[in-house]
Amino acid sequence: MKKAQKVTVVDDLKEKLSRADATFVAEYQGIKAFELGEMRRVLRAASIDLKVVRNTLSRRALKGTPAESLSGHLKGAMAIAISYKDAAGAAKALTQLSKDQPKLKLKVGTLGSKVISLAEIKGLAELPPREVLLARMLGSMMSPVSGFARVLSGVPTKLLYALNAIKDQKSVGADA
Repeated sequence: MKKAQKVTVVDDLKEKLSRADATFVAEYQGIKAFELGEMRRVLRAASIDLKVVRNTLSRRALKGTPAESLSGHLKGAMAIAISYKDAAGAAKALTQLSKDQPKLKLKVGTLGSKVISLAEIKGLAELPPREVLLARMLGSMMSPVSGFARVLSGVPTKLLYALNAIKDQKSVGADA
């Protein structure tokens, strides 16, 4: 690979890493090229890029990005998975791929600039989808408001019941 190509690869990877929500490093030793292509297709559907770049070029690209702390983990045949949208969805997709393809071994990742271990990646994969979490959060935020509205509407309702009971009592007394 010529120097100009290396510079282009590093710049491209650096740009992707700088706008990533989460990054994951996985060992792919023994996986055939067509299998890697199939994995890329599956991950691309989930807004995840799977990049296989030489470790020296990857280390250069990682400098100055939130995922810079991954540099020390690049030893051997490593691939970098870059997620742009949903970190939990990316962890879920990668965990499922590593179960389907035992030669793909997740090692470490970053969530923003925080390094997360394999156990934390698996924990992240067990989270519900982003939309469900947002709905739960909105529901818990709306719960006090709707409860307060129910309490406020209960006062006029009970007053109406009391007035109806008085009216019924007077009509029964007038009939007698």
